[in-house]
Amino acid sequence: MNTATNFLNTLPKATKILLFINIGMFGLAYLMPQLNQLLALHYYESPLFMPHQLLSHLFMHGGLAHLAFNMYALVMFGSVIERTLGTKRFLLLYFFSAIGAFLLHMGIVSFELADVAADIIKTVSTDGAEAIANGKNYTDPYLGGINAKFNGAMVGASGAIMGLFAAFAFLYPNLQLQIIFIPYPIKAKYFMPIYMGIELFLGVTNFEWDNIAHFAHIGGAIFGLILMLIWKNDLEQKHLH
Repeated sequence: MNTATNFLNTLPKATKILLFINIGMFGLAYLMPQLNQLLALHYYESPLFMPHQLLSHLFMHGGLAHLAFNMYALVMFGSVIERTLGTKRFLLLYFFSAIGAFLLHMGIVSFELADVAADIIKTVSTDGAEAIANGKNYTDPYLGGINAKFNGAMVGASGAIMGLFAAFAFLYPNLQLQIIFIPYPIKAKYFMPIYMGIELFLGVTNFEWDNIAHFAHIGGAIFGLILMLIWKNDLEQKHLH
């Protein structure tokens, strides 16, 4: 208990608050499963979409492993970034990156649905939305795929976390990271583009078994990098870069 308390006491304020909110929302969704659909982010034309989801989806996660990975990254990168930039800029970076994540995700979904026949869109916007809300989907692979895109949900802080990761690589490009499954440490400035390349490959390939919103990750990283470039001169004057 003392070790955990001491660890939490070392975390900067905003990082700690975000950690508690994410863990708390995960526990609340476990006790009230209906929150998973209500608070997850749906495609903006889906009848399941509600404006509050633009914020609430950031604090929802698809499982314990998803939560654990994001919170580990939040603590590892977020605490460093908050100490470096200060709490206000840290929070701006976090939520600005989240905006980039869902904007790119929504844009890609919109592009993928652009050529779908109007009668199919009409079908999935009614019967399909009801099926998704009840945890079901069409058995037909094509119709099921369209419905999953139109009425499916995105959850998690991953887009915001990717923005923090991009900021970390920007601020500390030569710092070596020890990544699980990679036997040798790799500098942040090399790992970041490699990781984004993998995300792009998986996003474009769109494997059936893969339900991760890879373009949301890319969008978060891009917006995080944009903000760091905007702040670049000011950071250099303050000897932070």
